[in-house]
Amino acid sequence: MTIARTLTFAIAVTTGGAALAENRIDRQLPSAPELAAYGTHAVGVRTLEMTNPDQIDILAIDPAAEKPTEWPRYDRPLVVEVWYPAADGGEGSTTLKAFLRDGTTEVSIEGKAMRDVAAVETDTPFPLVLISHGYPGNRFLMSHLAENIASKGYVVASIDHTDSTYRTQAAFGSTLVNRSLDQLFVLDQMAAMASEGGAMAGLYDAGNTGLIGYSMGGYGAIITAGGGVTEASVGYPWGGPHGTLGIHQAGSETHEALPDPRIKTAVAIGPWGMNTGFWDAEGLSGVRIPMLFIAGSQDDVSLYENGVRAIWEGVTGVDTALLTYINGGHNSGAPMSAPKESFYDNADKGFNISEHYSDPVWDTVRSNNIAQHFVTAWLDAALKEGKNSEFLELVVNANDGVWSVDEDGTFKEDHSYWPGFAQGTAKGLTFETRSAAE
Repeated sequence: MTIARTLTFAIAVTTGGAALAENRIDRQLPSAPELAAYGTHAVGVRTLEMTNPDQIDILAIDPAAEKPTEWPRYDRPLVVEVWYPAADGGEGSTTLKAFLRDGTTEVSIEGKAMRDVAAVETDTPFPLVLISHGYPGNRFLMSHLAENIASKGYVVASIDHTDSTYRTQAAFGSTLVNRSLDQLFVLDQMAAMASEGGAMAGLYDAGNTGLIGYSMGGYGAIITAGGGVTEASVGYPWGGPHGTLGIHQAGSETHEALPDPRIKTAVAIGPWGMNTGFWDAEGLSGVRIPMLFIAGSQDDVSLYENGVRAIWEGVTGVDTALLTYINGGHNSGAPMSAPKESFYDNADKGFNISEHYSDPVWDTVRSNNIAQHFVTAWLDAALKEGKNSEFLELVVNANDGVWSVDEDGTFKEDHSYWPGFAQGTAKGLTFETRSAAE
C-alpha cells in the first residue's frame, strides 16, 4: 500500500467514509478538547476585494541593477474571505472553492458557513480577527479555524496575500516587505466598513482586533505586533531588494509606529525568521501585545529550539505562551486537512501535494481541534475580558497532569489534568507561559 493510500485509509477510519466523499473543514474528533466545539452562532461567509494604492512594486525592482532613484509603484490587489456570525434561518451554499498547493487544481471544500447570508443583528459588536497564511498559501488554508471561531462570536478576515498565494507565488522579497503592510491595510479597510453603512456596519469592533499568522503570516504578525527585523536581514541579497525591508527594521521611524493600538493580541503558528537571522533580542523587545506561539518540536522549516521557541523566549515584557506539539512538524495546528485531490505526486513540485497539509506524526483533525481550543481560549481571554482564561492555567507537560475524580464525577484536590481535555486526550503537548513581569 502506498503512503498516499495509507493516509487516505487512516482518514476514512478516523472520521468515517464520508470524509472521502467531501473535503470537510468542520470535523471534530470524539477526543476534541472542549473549546474546539463550534459555538452557538450560525456562520456566514463572503468574499471582499480590496486595493492598496500606490505601493512599492517589489517585483518590478531588479536586485542586480543599480538602486532606482524612485521606487516603481502600483495598486496592490488583495482578496479577503470574511467569516461572520449569521442570522438564524439563512440559506446559502456551504461549498468553498480553493486551489491546491500545485497552483492549478481547484477543489471544493465543505464547511458550515453559508455564502452571503445576512449577518446576525447585535447591540454589542464582535471582536475582529485577521488571518494571514504562509508562503505559499491562500485565504482558505486555515478555513477550519476561521469558521470555527466565527461561530463563537468573532468576525474573521482571512487574507490572500498577493505574490504569496499558490497561484501568484513570486519573488520572496515581496512577501518579506508586504506581509505586515497587508495585515495593517486590511485592518484599515475592515475598520472603515464597520463604521460605514452596509451589510457589515456595526457588526464588529476593529478597535478590538486579534491577529493570527502561520509561518510567513507569523513572521508578519511579529512585525505587526512591534517586532523589528535585524539590520543583517535588511541587507540579504535574496530578501527585499535594495534595502526595501528597512521599513520594518528595529529602530526605524516607520517601525517605531507599531504596534497598531487596535490590535490587542496575536497568535503566531510556526513563525518563520529566527532560523535565518531576521530576529534578535533588540527587535523582539519591540513586541508590545500578548502573544500565543504554537509550534511543532520537529519543525524543519522555521525550526524549534533555534526558531519558534527562541522567538518566544526573546519576547519579553508582555504575557506570552508557547503551545508545543511534541514531534510535530511545521504544519502543526495550521493547515486544513489535505483535500482528497491532493494525494498525488506532483512532478513539478517534487513531492506529494498532500504533504503540504499533513504531518508525519500528528493526525491533522486532532491537531486542528487542539489549535481551535487554544486559539479560542487565548482570543477570548484577550478580546472578551478574560473569558475562558481558566483553560490557559495548566501544568507545563500534559503527560504530568493527574486525572483524579470522585465517583460522583467531581474533581479531587490533586486533579491537575488539563481543563477541557478528557482523560488521556492531552498526551503529547506542552504549554508554557511567561508573564509580563518575567
